[in-house]
Amino acid sequence: MTKIKLFGVREEDIPYIEAWSAQHKVSVDLDSQLLTESTVDSVRGFDGVSVSQQIPLPEVVYKKLNEFGIKQIAQRSAGYDCYDFELANKYNLIISNVPSYSPESIAEYTVSQALNLVRNFNDIQQKTAEQDFRWQPAILSRSIKDLTVAVIGTGRIGSVVAKIFANGFGAKVIAYDIVKNEQLQSIVNYKDTIKEIVEVADIVTVHVPASDENHYLFDESLFNSFKEGSVFINCARGSVVNTRALIEAIDKGIIKGAALDTYEAEKGLFPSDQRGVILEDELLRSLIERKDVILSPHIAFYTDAAVENLIVDALDATMEVLQTGDTSLRVN
Repeated sequence: MTKIKLFGVREEDIPYIEAWSAQHKVSVDLDSQLLTESTVDSVRGFDGVSVSQQIPLPEVVYKKLNEFGIKQIAQRSAGYDCYDFELANKYNLIISNVPSYSPESIAEYTVSQALNLVRNFNDIQQKTAEQDFRWQPAILSRSIKDLTVAVIGTGRIGSVVAKIFANGFGAKVIAYDIVKNEQLQSIVNYKDTIKEIVEVADIVTVHVPASDENHYLFDESLFNSFKEGSVFINCARGSVVNTRALIEAIDKGIIKGAALDTYEAEKGLFPSDQRGVILEDELLRSLIERKDVILSPHIAFYTDAAVENLIVDALDATMEVLQTGDTSLRVN
């Protein structure tokens, strides 16, 4: 019987793994630990490997996987920047990812955070908790249908966000992408530059991948171009935003508030339990303490549908490699 070892398994993953295992008659071994130099020896005797982690692998891990006869690593996420493709290729390892897992889940979370910022939900809740029940200018908000929404990146997730804002709320949606999505042409007005759309947008939401080209895409210069009083949402990747520049733009009053589901230095922290720990990262501590920033631990995707998609697609990719020698989800 085929045997697959899964690392980084969480409690919510188990029912979907067991269901897949029973359906495909494949033996699975579940490990909550990450794949590291210390745990790689446990892979001996298995046919395939699936992981969920952000921490880079040292060369010895690639080497041992090859020695154990492993042909692939199935990453249970869209991001795969923790892998060294040169080492993967050197040791004949196919790296796969899950490029799309319930884009609706992430889009819904994005829109909910935009509503939170625009409609002042946190401020209203705080005032109510203080028994301040007054209607007052500080919590007066605007209707989404009267606002302009800028969507940066109109792929799987960004396109759903654009549809929700345009069709669900009647907002004006403008967008930027290096490749225009033809299916959105009737509801989205594409512009030639990001600067051109952030200058007029009331809501700016980001849905681009992490890459060398996109590193600090949102920097001091771009944030200074934002429309005064706008809100900013990043449910994409932390590395695309210069966090200090964002904070400066908020402090200047250019940006009213931000919702960040990802952070540029989140590796090793999201997800983890840091209760009772004094965080060494002062920048992260400042984000947590701010009332004009909503920070969440890379959780926009976190629905039952997304968790199931991550498990099933990663294990399907593993079997595809074992049966055919390759997979359509290969990234190296």
